[in-house]
Amino acid sequence: MANNDEQKIYLTKHYSFFEKILLKKREEILSALKKYLDDRDIIDVLDVGTTEDDNNESSNYLIKNLGNYKEYKSISDQTIKSKFFSKTLKKSITEDLNKNEIDDFKSDLVISNATIEHVGSLENQIKMCSNIINLSKKYFIIVTPNRFHPLEFHTKIPFIHWLPKKIHRKILKLIGLKFFSEEQNLNLLSEYEFKLIMKKLNQENFDIQNINFLFFKSNLILIGKKIDNNFS
Repeated sequence: MANNDEQKIYLTKHYSFFEKILLKKREEILSALKKYLDDRDIIDVLDVGTTEDDNNESSNYLIKNLGNYKEYKSISDQTIKSKFFSKTLKKSITEDLNKNEIDDFKSDLVISNATIEHVGSLENQIKMCSNIINLSKKYFIIVTPNRFHPLEFHTKIPFIHWLPKKIHRKILKLIGLKFFSEEQNLNLLSEYEFKLIMKKLNQENFDIQNINFLFFKSNLILIGKKIDNNFS
């Protein structure tokens, strides 16, 4: 995920209240994932889009609380120094991966939380999903905020993100949120768009679960399986 001073200042102003909400949502996502992954045959886990900022309780929350697996790896465009990971690769997940990188980081479970909305264009999002699927031996999980929740969780502004994306970005720029107005920093997905990406990649063996906030779907959890043709 890209970062700059504007983003840090804006998020700091809204940190206390929204950080509590964010942590609560991630606890609910974690609970849903644990129910699905319970008793699954998983040895190693790859986290895609790890953040180098470990100061917040919600940072890298899912991967660090997912379970007791033998090995944890990370691919991120940031410098990850945490000893939690046995292997790290500093590289954007939208870039081509060579054979050695795929062999080294291929894992039973590949998980990515709150990253796909920050990789830029739809083409980049498709490339990211393609790489995640190629890196997965058995399961892959991609979590992202739902574009059609009334509240946009990055800007903390309601409803305007329901407008066409070009108009939404122009408004953000006009009100001083230039960072989030740029597609490379924020490109929200709806459940329909999520499914379209999977369709473009010829993936049928997946399910999308939801976490709710204020009676609306706030988070989309895509769970894919590569073992056989029966999703369960």
